[in-house]
Amino acid sequence: MNFDYTETQKLIAESARDFAKQFIEPYVMEWDEKQIFPVDVLKKAGEFGFMGILVPEEYGGSGLGYHEYIAVLNEISMVDPSIGLSIAAHNSLCTNHILTFGNDEQKAKWIPKLASAEWIGAWGLTEHNTGSDAGGMSTTAVKEGDHWIINGAKNFITHGKSGDIAVVIVRTGEKGDSRGITAFVVEKGTPGFSSGKKEDKLGMRASETAEMVFTDCRIPDTNRLGPVGEGFIQSMKILDGGRISIGALSLGVANGAYKAALKYSKERVQFGKPISEFQGISFKLADMATDIQASELLLHKAAFEKNAGRPMTKIGAMCKMFASEACVRIANEAVQIHGGYGYIKDFPVEKFYRDSKLCTIGEGTTEIQKVVISRHILK
Repeated sequence: MNFDYTETQKLIAESARDFAKQFIEPYVMEWDEKQIFPVDVLKKAGEFGFMGILVPEEYGGSGLGYHEYIAVLNEISMVDPSIGLSIAAHNSLCTNHILTFGNDEQKAKWIPKLASAEWIGAWGLTEHNTGSDAGGMSTTAVKEGDHWIINGAKNFITHGKSGDIAVVIVRTGEKGDSRGITAFVVEKGTPGFSSGKKEDKLGMRASETAEMVFTDCRIPDTNRLGPVGEGFIQSMKILDGGRISIGALSLGVANGAYKAALKYSKERVQFGKPISEFQGISFKLADMATDIQASELLLHKAAFEKNAGRPMTKIGAMCKMFASEACVRIANEAVQIHGGYGYIKDFPVEKFYRDSKLCTIGEGTTEIQKVVISRHILK
């Protein structure tokens, strides 16, 4: 096995690093404090090919695989996890759902706009009363001739307000029936489709999280993705790949916090020597570095399986669970190593600490990942 990055992966990582340094780094704290969602930066990311990483070149994408996807998200999230989160949601959820389950006409109509970031994508599964229990959703679509009428609301949706297009998973059958759920595409500006509350969050504040509201929203049957009743099954498959993206986001958070802590520990002098020379600090750094290596290996194992088209639900859940929990531990220790300075906004670890927690919740909580893993190992 070869664990080295290919030349392409190195170039992709370098491009993402340069992009983050030029277009993201100068504005990180301004966006965070004011909760600014920088749509223009996502448009610029589209110019660099980062908004259609997994999209074939025939649809205007970069035509790359999951190893390169991890490299991009890691580099960008080391600078600002909020932007990493938005790029991840756009790529792995909205765009990938249409790419995976759309027909040729649907892909030709929507994928080029998403891959270029002419349009920003959203993906709606979660509701106010259905988080982990997505099968119990209340939002419905009722067939009326050649159209569907959607009513209900989705919340905690990345780009729920500013997105130009959304893949929405809604109930078309009985509540609780996993075969009674269907996926649809709804474009911004469709009558009856509006945005609701934008959430005021602990972290990831530059990535927009908002409610999507549907009131007698009428869409043509040509906006349906795949067969009626397949929406929930589609969503679970999309989340398999999505777990790699949240794992990669977590890796970026962990790397950013670790590098900041390592730098600070070498510069901070107490009792006549850098604090990195004290065992209490050096052992923390050793644990952090080991967790990062383990996260990266699990992620690339999952990416290998995904690229090969092999079943990867278990390894996907493992990499997401481990990397997300590791990034919280690492961000916590980074603050501790900084001491009082870790608690103020002049140093980056304060933000990594706040941003890290979302990784253990979004796209399936740690507890849900354990359910997925245990079901597979107990078969």
